Parts: sequence; structure tokens; C-alpha cells
Amino acid sequence: MTAPLRRAFSARDGLRLSALEWPEPPDGGDRLPLLCLPGIARTALDFLDVGARYAGARRVVALDYAGHGESGRAADPGRYRVEVALRDLLDAMAALHLHRVVVLGTSFGGILAMSLGVLRPGCLAAVAMNDVGPRLEPAGLGVVREVIGRDPAFADLDEAAAFLRRTLPPLDTDDAGWRSVAEKTYLRGEDGRLHPRWDIRIVEALRTEAPGTTELWPLFGALAHLPLLLFWGQESELLTASTVARMREMRPDMVVQGLPNTGHAPRLVEPLAVAALDRFLSAQP
Repeated sequence: MTAPLRRAFSARDGLRLSALEWPEPPDGGDRLPLLCLPGIARTALDFLDVGARYAGARRVVALDYAGHGESGRAADPGRYRVEVALRDLLDAMAALHLHRVVVLGTSFGGILAMSLGVLRPGCLAAVAMNDVGPRLEPAGLGVVREVIGRDPAFADLDEAAAFLRRTLPPLDTDDAGWRSVAEKTYLRGEDGRLHPRWDIRIVEALRTEAPGTTELWPLFGALAHLPLLLFWGQESELLTASTVARMREMRPDMVVQGLPNTGHAPRLVEPLAVAALDRFLSAQP
């Protein structure tokens, strides 16, 4: 697997932010970068396979949000609000010279991609959304909040993987796959135990979001001029069949790749997902 570079830079308020980067081909190439945006309690590590797959074909950058992975933790949990994360994304794109990109966004990352369609439509060439749409179901959000606000301090990776298997929606994977998910989710601390790779106070910022913010249809409409790919975990409680159907009505040209036996959110290593992303990216500049 091609090893990425770790890039560090500052947000406008001075907080240290970080990203993984698989540089553009040695000859410079002429293809637009792929910007990978993880879920709300995920990190750039989720895109290790994606980055390695397309390394040498185009530049790939995967972001750690504030309070996640190698990015700095904020003194005030209000720093993790959605609007500040969007501001950080704009700062990251400026610092890393990502002026026009193809975006691959998982869950929260897809929401940020839709938001870019409103704020900076010219920076987007195409968008692939991973199990997220303009309506976020309360049941799915409840599971998300339950996981991200806890630090179980696991003794080992097997214990962590077992917890995730019990708690998270289904994933079409085996024991090794769940261990891989756990390894990308938890990091061994100075006490020898495994802790989340994010600041669990992020859940406090989510609780301050006003009711009704789960309806985001105007943001989806802002992507009307772009090629779209939607990965849909068909067991997802966050993105339902009715929401997918309405998205298809609005965008009949949108490519939808359903993933059976998979909830929120697909890992994007599933053969169907890999093939769909290959086809989508091959058609992008």
C-alpha cells in the first residue's frame, strides 16, 4: 500500500489541522485532486485504501477535522460546530492549494460537500456521497451520537472490535474487517488502553444544533450542475429508501450504488463500491 504524507497547517484561528496526502503523479498529471472528507467521528485513516488505489493517477487528500486524528483539540467544544468545520474546510483547501476538486464525502463529509455547493460552487467538479443525503433520519443520528460521546477505554483491539460489531449498524465484512474498523477508530493512549481518535466533546456541539437541521434539500439542489455518485448502505437507518428515491427524482442522472447487508456507513472497500468509484472517477477530469 502506498504510504501517504502527513500535512499540517493552521486554521484561521491558529488551531493546528492535519491531512493525509498522496501526491500527484511525478509528471504533474492533469487530473483534478480527489478530496476525501470523513464522517463526524472518523478520520483521514478511513481513506487509506482509496488513497493507495488512486495514488499515481491523481492527487488524493484526506482531511482530519478539528478534534479528530492528528488535528488539534479545541479548548471550547463549541469550536466543533458544523459552521466552524465548514470554515476549517475552506481554510484547508486554501492552505493545500485545492482550488477545484472532486469530493468524496462520507456522512458528515457529504454534508460539507453539499454546503460547498452553496458557498463555493466553482471549487467542485464532481461529488461522491457515502451514505448521506438531504434528509438525515433521527434514528440514525441517535446511534451516531451514542458512539461518539463515549470513551470505553478498551483493553485491546479484539474488545474494541466486538463493541463496534455490537453497536454499529451492520457492515458486510468479516472479523478482520471489524478489527480494521476498530484500528482506525481507537488509538492506544499513555495508560495502555484504546481511546477514540476524536475529542468526545464533539457530541456537545451536536446537541446544540437546532431541530429541523436534518432537512437539507436546498443544499442538495446546489449540486444540480455536478456529476453525482451516491453510495447507499441498503440497511442504513440514516439514509432511507424514500430519501434515495426523492434524490433520484431530482437527479435522474445521479449514479446510485446500493450496497446490500450494509448499514451506515459503507467502508468503500466493498467490491461494488470500488468498481463504482473507479467508473465515476475515470469520467472526471
